[in-house]
Amino acid sequence: MSLPGSNLRPVTGAGSARRSGGFAGMLLIVLLVAAGLWTAWVEMQIHYYATHDEAGPAAAIAVFGAAEYDGRPSPVLRARLDHGLELYQEKMAPLIITLGGGDPADQHSEGGVGRDYLMAHGVPDSAIIAETESDNTEQSAKRLAAIARENHLTKIVVVSDGTHLFRVHALCSSLGLNVVTSPRPELRPLPFSARLARNVHEVLSYSFWRLENSRLIFGN
Repeated sequence: MSLPGSNLRPVTGAGSARRSGGFAGMLLIVLLVAAGLWTAWVEMQIHYYATHDEAGPAAAIAVFGAAEYDGRPSPVLRARLDHGLELYQEKMAPLIITLGGGDPADQHSEGGVGRDYLMAHGVPDSAIIAETESDNTEQSAKRLAAIARENHLTKIVVVSDGTHLFRVHALCSSLGLNVVTSPRPELRPLPFSARLARNVHEVLSYSFWRLENSRLIFGN
């Protein structure tokens, strides 16, 4: 039995759908592999900066802020300040910069609390610059760059938590600062969940910063 030629239709939809689905699947695999490699690379950088102390003679020591409680440094901020104080006492630098603002409703700031804490431990006011306006790490890095320009600081030792220092170093370097990093000692061994949360936060924060920078560069 023969059918009229007008009733014959080529079946192309299924093949096109399979090809489109195959391409989408391959693209998804490539993106997942790229994301995995990127995450692994950032994790390696975080681990390196967290486990290597590069402190040496410099023009200043910059202590990045952390929470303060009604004029008292939190345990994390105190540990950072103690490490900066130790470097100062070892004569790594003649100047300490404390960084970090505070809630507008609060009369205290992280930088101001840091200055008071250091002065209470024997550092003269003339050897401290307190930055009290920044709200986050990126703003602190920008304020540090402005302070460095104003005071002709050629090299700075930056102090913070180990997992924080890769991003701090990247931010400072992007602003033209010559910095070396010095992680503060951990108060106690961190549980796996806390370490994982820190690393995830740093991977995401660094990745979003790089994406934003790329958008600004290529957007212009």
